[in-house]
Amino acid sequence: MNAARNAPGSVAVDDELWSAVGDPIRRRMLDLLLTGDGGTATTLSEQLPVTRQAVAKHLGVLGRVGLVHDTPSGRERRYEVDEAQLARAVAQLSSVGAAWDARLHRIKRIAEAIQHDRDEHDPDD
Repeated sequence: MNAARNAPGSVAVDDELWSAVGDPIRRRMLDLLLTGDGGTATTLSEQLPVTRQAVAKHLGVLGRVGLVHDTPSGRERRYEVDEAQLARAVAQLSSVGAAWDARLHRIKRIAEAIQHDRDEHDPDD
C-alpha cells in the first residue's frame, strides 16, 4: 500500500485506502455490508444504482486495500468488511481531523492577533 507523509508532524495517510473510500458507491457498499452482515455482488447490486459488474469492480478495489475479504458462496463470492482495516481507516480519519483542527485553531489565533494589532493601531475603526 502507498502511504505518504506530507510534512514533519503530519499524519501518515494511506492514499490507496482513501482513494478507495473516496467513492460514494464504495462507501455505501461498506455500509450495506456492515448492516447486512456481508453480501454478494448480486445482493449489493440489487440495493445500489449500478450494475452487478460495476459492484464487482468496486468490490475489487475495496479488496485490494484490505477493506473487504471474500469467501466462496456457491457460484458467487460473499464479501465481508475487514473490521480491523476499517478501524485503521477510522483512526487515520480521526488523526487527520485532529491535525486539521489544530491547524485551523492556529490560523484563528493568528487572525485574532492581527485583528488585535490593527485595533490597537487604528482606534477609529
